[in-house]
Amino acid sequence: MQDLHSFFNVSEFEDRYGNSFQQLTWGDSLLQKLDGNSIASSDIVIIGCGEMRGAEGNDLYSNAPDEVMKQLFQMFNWHPAVKLAYAGNIAQGLTTDDTRAALRTVLSELQESGKTVLIIGGSHDLTMQQYEAFKKKEQIIDVTVADMLIDLEETEEMTDRSFLMDMLTKEPNYIRNYSHIGFQSYYTQPRMLETLDKLRFDFFRLGKVRENMEEIEPVLRGSHLFSFDINAIKHSDAPSNINGSPNGFSGDEACLLARFAGMSNNLTSFGIYGYNPTTDQYDITAKQIAQMIWYFVDGFLVRKNEALLKERVEFMEYHVNATSLETTFLKSKRTNRWWMQLPNNSFVPCSYNDYLIASKNELPERWLREQERLM
Repeated sequence: MQDLHSFFNVSEFEDRYGNSFQQLTWGDSLLQKLDGNSIASSDIVIIGCGEMRGAEGNDLYSNAPDEVMKQLFQMFNWHPAVKLAYAGNIAQGLTTDDTRAALRTVLSELQESGKTVLIIGGSHDLTMQQYEAFKKKEQIIDVTVADMLIDLEETEEMTDRSFLMDMLTKEPNYIRNYSHIGFQSYYTQPRMLETLDKLRFDFFRLGKVRENMEEIEPVLRGSHLFSFDINAIKHSDAPSNINGSPNGFSGDEACLLARFAGMSNNLTSFGIYGYNPTTDQYDITAKQIAQMIWYFVDGFLVRKNEALLKERVEFMEYHVNATSLETTFLKSKRTNRWWMQLPNNSFVPCSYNDYLIASKNELPERWLREQERLM
């Protein structure tokens, strides 16, 4: 892996706080500068990128990552088996494209080294740099975005309201499936949903997701990239987002989504965007994001303990032989999670509810959507 020092600002946390954190807190263990040893031995690498020039009307380089890390440093580390490294913040480039290029290089290098990367942004358009790291490797991936909006506007330059247009339509394209969770219908152009449906992508309205959060776990389990815009959380639980909505995910639901992401064996890139510390009274939103990171690590521990699908002795098999569907379901003995077999004999993540539907001689919608994508 190439030397990444030049892409980062020197962290001031060590000089500022020294050894002031309690033992067994993240601050006690994460105050280390970017170096080969800390990165090489880590499972998860946290990097900050405060680039906000992709957001309309905001040309400031945010100190959002520092504010989030201050809150994370005060939290206790319950999972020492998961090794974290804190790399610091991507240095601001002369132009937005300069910062994006630096972030893209760092993400590519870290993922090439087999690391799971957690990005604290920054405006939501930085999601594109997450994708570019996979694109560079020509890796076909599944992408999930949590956002109250669907950022498919057409603009001359890529912004936080238009980056999905580039991500989903530019060729060559390496996205097998795109899932959008938590959109709010009153802020969503109906034709956008028609476009996503024609592309056989999945979208989940906020109210539908909140009815049964567990149904989203298989979506994130199959994803390689997860991008979370803080506006997906209702304003009362993330008050720094002055353009937010009175409705949205609660703080604990956002933490649950982060935990689901951490549990995914596929997922190696997780970004949290849209946080503005200048409007964050009492640091509530910074604490919310730090808690999401804590839960991501909590989920990662489940990932480390899960068996591989080829280790069939670790799974219970359920065979469904119905009129409309003949397939096999697997249930993990370690985590109680489910998978279902497709006609091409591959297994995809599913829920217990999918098994119940199939056992009633009905086709689960998740099975149908996956079947469509095989055609």
